[in-house]
Amino acid sequence: MWPEVVRNLSKGQSSTVTNNILLSEHKSISTKDKSAHAFSSSKFSKILRDQKHQQMEIVIASLALVVVLWCIWRILEWVWLKPKMLESYLRRQGLVGTRYTPLVGDVRRSFSMLKEARSKPMKPTDDLISLVMPYSFHMLNTYGKTFFTWSGPIPAITIMNPQLIKEVYNKFYDFEKTHTFPLTSLLTDGLANADGDKWVKHRKIINPAFHFEKIKNMVPTFYKSCIEVMCEWEKLVSDKGSSCELDVWPWIVNMTGDVISRTAFGSSYKEGQRIFILQAELAHLIILALGKNYIPAYRHFPTKNNRRMKTIVKEIQVILRGIISHREKARDAGEAPSDDLLGILLKSNSEQSKGNGLNMEEIMEECKLFYFAGQETTSVLLAWTMVLLSQHQDWQARAREEVMQVFGHNKPDLQGINQLKVMTMIIYEVLRLYPPVIQMNRATHKEIKLGDMTLPGGIQVHMPVLLIHRDTKLWGDDAAEFKPERFKDGIAKATKNQVCFLPFGWGPRICIGQNFALLEAKMALALILQRFSFELSPSYVHSPYRVFTIHPQCGAHLILHKL
Repeated sequence: MWPEVVRNLSKGQSSTVTNNILLSEHKSISTKDKSAHAFSSSKFSKILRDQKHQQMEIVIASLALVVVLWCIWRILEWVWLKPKMLESYLRRQGLVGTRYTPLVGDVRRSFSMLKEARSKPMKPTDDLISLVMPYSFHMLNTYGKTFFTWSGPIPAITIMNPQLIKEVYNKFYDFEKTHTFPLTSLLTDGLANADGDKWVKHRKIINPAFHFEKIKNMVPTFYKSCIEVMCEWEKLVSDKGSSCELDVWPWIVNMTGDVISRTAFGSSYKEGQRIFILQAELAHLIILALGKNYIPAYRHFPTKNNRRMKTIVKEIQVILRGIISHREKARDAGEAPSDDLLGILLKSNSEQSKGNGLNMEEIMEECKLFYFAGQETTSVLLAWTMVLLSQHQDWQARAREEVMQVFGHNKPDLQGINQLKVMTMIIYEVLRLYPPVIQMNRATHKEIKLGDMTLPGGIQVHMPVLLIHRDTKLWGDDAAEFKPERFKDGIAKATKNQVCFLPFGWGPRICIGQNFALLEAKMALALILQRFSFELSPSYVHSPYRVFTIHPQCGAHLILHKL
């Protein structure tokens, strides 16, 4: 029995072992299949990933190519295609002008001629136009009074016809400011650069500050700043005997800066004087940069001058923000608003309905404009008036006789200033010969009619004030001569009711501060004529130099004689 059991058990164990071996082999084969399947799946996934990666690279490369081609197209359109299209459009209108030079246009040629003109000595009797606007003068002689030039890739039509000028000034929604030189907005943004509805809003808010009723209250401030300078001049002359050589230009610049500091900021005028100094430096740096304006984005290059400009702008903003915030806090505390330009502006702004007033940034821009426009215009007017009266002693004598007749040695007042007819004639003639702004520019943004011309959008219209003021067809054969008597019956008679006297612009956008500038200039001249006679010094060098206005580059060296 036991052997049989053993045999059966052996058979069972053998069967079990065999089964185990078969099962193990099956599992091994199954594991291999799974491994092979997993390997195959992994390889397939890798292939898919590689394909997706390649597809993504192709998409990115395609997009990059599209962007590059688009940029190339836009640059090509900006630098060549659009300018050539506009040039063809203008020539079909019968207009004549220079051929387009890619990117730079006539900028380099203009600056080259200006540099050459400045290198030559000039006598007081020489033609001013050939010195400060040599390229425009050349174009005028070559093509006549209507022509086009190139401000980089932008065509600019120059017009001198009074009727066309009137049309441009009246259509201020269609002919907007050019904004060609972004750096200039650092000095003259705000009302001066605003367009359309924005300009209307700013003008409405600022108007009360320059209402004549407000300006006449500033006459005592004009007197205070001017008499301080007169006292200094009297000391200098006394120290030298009865006469003294003096460069009056820096004195006039500081005096007009003091006037605008006091009238704009009242009790904060010391901080205002710092703004005046910074603005003068900024103007100089901007002029240096304008010669490189044709280089795209040049103002963003980290040059020494560009870095300095950014520093100046930040400092001006800090000072102005502090002054304005102090005024607003005082107003909120119930204090009466100051009667200076800033106080009147803030009061007018607070009276606007919500959302229609100026924000802090806009108020600061208007304050900067007070400085540049208010100081710059009056300082050059006074300087060139003294130079011209030094050359024309007969008119100096007539102006002094009128001042003494009206005021004697008494303090000039508003009522008497308004009676100074000879002085008014002289000032108008100086503004004609040495206008503060020698060219006014506008831009078109859509096709528009101007006279018999149809102008496309994307061009500029230039009105060369200096050329217009010296046009013999408009002013007679003596247009280049100093003859104040042409204004004896007023501006309308002198211009024969044509739009050709433009020292402050014309039309709805005429300079808001012209009464301020004229009143200040008359006060200063009255005080000077009461105390001194003056003539050109032998060291005087006639050097009109275009900054934003026409400065006497080498100063205004005069000999003052105490009366």
